[in-house]
Parts: sequence; structure tokens; C-alpha cells
Amino acid sequence: MIARTLIRNKVFARGLATHAGPNTALPAVLHLKTGQSFHGRSFGAPNSTFGETVFSTSITSCKFAPCSMTDETPLKPTDTESMTDPSYRSQILVFTTPLIGNYGVPCNKVPINSQEVGVVMESEGIQCSAVVVADVAEKFSHHAAVESLASWCRRFNVPGITGVDTREITRLLRDQGTTLGRLAVGADVSAPAPSAEQYWDPSTENLVDQVSTKVPYYLNPEGDVRIAVLDFGAKANILRSLVRRNAAVTVLPWNFDFNSIRDQYDGLFLTNGPGDPRHSMNAALNLRKTLQEWDKPIIGMAAGLEAYRMTFGNRGHNQPGPRFGILGIDQSRVASIQNHQYALKLTDPFPAGWEPFFINCNDSSVEGIKSTADSGRKVWGVQFHPESAGGPLDTMEMFTDFLAECRAHRLTLPRTTPADLTSSFNEKGYTTPRLQQISVTA
Repeated sequence: MIARTLIRNKVFARGLATHAGPNTALPAVLHLKTGQSFHGRSFGAPNSTFGETVFSTSITSCKFAPCSMTDETPLKPTDTESMTDPSYRSQILVFTTPLIGNYGVPCNKVPINSQEVGVVMESEGIQCSAVVVADVAEKFSHHAAVESLASWCRRFNVPGITGVDTREITRLLRDQGTTLGRLAVGADVSAPAPSAEQYWDPSTENLVDQVSTKVPYYLNPEGDVRIAVLDFGAKANILRSLVRRNAAVTVLPWNFDFNSIRDQYDGLFLTNGPGDPRHSMNAALNLRKTLQEWDKPIIGMAAGLEAYRMTFGNRGHNQPGPRFGILGIDQSRVASIQNHQYALKLTDPFPAGWEPFFINCNDSSVEGIKSTADSGRKVWGVQFHPESAGGPLDTMEMFTDFLAECRAHRLTLPRTTPADLTSSFNEKGYTTPRLQQISVTA
């Protein structure tokens, strides 16, 4: 009773929070290519960087789970893991929420088994190039937290700026679209803002190649349905959502020729990823052959229509969209988490064999397509993140439905053995896939 009374006392409870530690704040400034500059103070790594400036409506930046590798307590609910999402690779991430970091950062390691894929967050480290917040928390409080946001950023060499008006930055990005930026820290603050030609554009690089796995690996090899995942920058919760539904998952590099081993799998999953999709043309050409010759279920990034670069991009949580028939569920409205700069053109008529799957209620952009019933294929593509992590859970059952289709469309031919898989990978110059191993310690 005494303890409960003390904890309810706000002054006492604030004293229980862990101080983020000494933060030798340096002056910092965020320069935008469109001419605006925002001055504040730094946290995290004391270095300057370039990137594409985007904003996120996420409430917090990480999720929580048991830190012990033997603790079987289920994962806690989350808001977002934006900073570790490979889709944010090389982006300067502006959080619209005023206070960030008050929950701290958890241990980013869990067992690899039929429920987990080795990490708590969406990858092994921070993917964005810099972080912009109105107010970074000087104290954090959560039973699973092991370090502060500033310490975490410093450990992964990611700079941050705080004390700036993120509302004004967000309005600028919403009105004029995403823009290139530079976060200058310390001595670089006194230098003039870069000229337009000096801003580095991450879309000129193949970001997918930077975040994709370099070697194939297995997850939950004892699962009852075999799924190949082409990794264009997979969020961990995509893999987690598959293995928790008892799929045996083989994760492949983005440019791996799936056609050479396709008959050994029951379905193909194409993940999300960062950057300009034109850098992934090799994969697109391989996929075209798969679509023409393979009759098993495929789900992933939208294919079959012309993509264009959006002025603003769709980034945020609870984006509304009507759904036009998802595996038997018709004309419902869903909310989704989105982070994409490219969209599909809504044409009338649609290309033969395809039809709209999801439409964004805010801008009427195509958020998904699917093959028609008379096409003879089972193919779905979406622009948003059906795996959530975090965000609304409205579309999570797409994984259940996809795997149900995979199980229903199994071939009656004899199943290939692991030796056949090993031979196929070795012929392609890859080492024999093994269970995924996580090298990061926190």
C-alpha cells in the first residue's frame, strides 16, 4: 500500500526514472535544400550527415521485449520501430511527437525459434541517417530499457538534433514535399549552408543492396509450408509474422534468381525496401519470369503498373484506405502504416489481369493491386506495411490468408530434400544457408 501510494505521487515517480547520462550537447543546425535552416543542440553521435528529410507521426521510436535469451514472456505492445526500419535508410527522420526517448531503448536481442527471429526491433541497428526531435528526453523510464535514446544513437554513429520546431519542419515537408537535408553538428554549424549542388541524394544509390542480406539463411526450418522471402530491406516483423504462422522461411538476397529454386517452395514473399525501385531492375526482370511461369501465391511490393515518384510521399500511421476484396473479405475500410515515396498510377482500364486492391482515402493513390480471378494467378501487392510494427493491426491477417493460399496450392509432386536445396545454393556461388545468427549484443 505504501509503495503504491509513493508511485502514484508524480514527484516521487519522476525520481524513479533513469537519467540519460551526460550529454555533451554541441550546437547543431538542420539545413534544407529548399533554403530553410533550424538551429538547436545535438545529441547522439557528434558528426554531420546528409540525407532525405522526411517526417513520421510515430509516437515513440522503439519496442520492448525481454532482454534475457531464455525469458519466454511475450513481446509487449509497441508504437513504432521507425528508426530501425530499413525503409528509412539514409533518411533524416523528423518525429512529429514532441517528446521522444522517454521510454529509453530496450535490449535488441531475443532467441531465434518458431516465434522469434533474433531481434526485438526491425533490424540489428539504426537505419536512418539522423534524427530530429522537438525535445529529447533527459530521463527514461521502462522496466525493459537498457540505455537512452542519445546513447543508442551515439553507439550507432547517428547524430540527432533537439530544440527545434518540428511542427514548422513538418508543415514545410507537407507543403513542399520531402527535401534533401544536411544536419551539421559542432564546428560545421558555422559553415554556410550547402549549395543546391552539394546536397547528397540517397536515391542515386542502390540502398536495397546496402540493407539486404548478403547470404541466404533459414528461419523455423521445421515449419509446415515453405516460403521464400526476397529481402529488399525486410522488417523483422515480416519474418516474425511468417514464422509465428508456422512457415519455414528461407531469406534470399534481393538479386537472387528465385526461378532457379522456385519449385521447392510453396510461396514467394517480396519485402519492403528503401530507395528508388529502378535500382532493383534485375529483381524485376526475374520476377517477370516468375509471374509468367509460376502458378503459386506471391505477395509483396506492388507490380504490374507504372510507378511514379510522389511529391510528398505517404508516411505515417493510421492511413485510411478502402479494400476491394481481400481473399473473401469484401469492401471493408482499413488503417495502415505507410512509408513510401513511390506510388502506382491509377489507370482506366487497369492492365489486363490486374485490379485495384487498396486505394488511399487521402490522395486516391493506389495502395495495392491484385491479380484478377480469371488471370489464373494468386498475386497481391501492397504499398503499405501489413505487418504493422508498429501501427494498426487491420491488415495483419494478410499473412494468415497468404499462407492459407500457399498451403492450398501445394503441388502433389514429391517434396525436395534439404540436400537438393543445398546443391542449388552452392551452384549459385552461395554457401549453404544456415539458421540466422544475430551478432549484435544489444
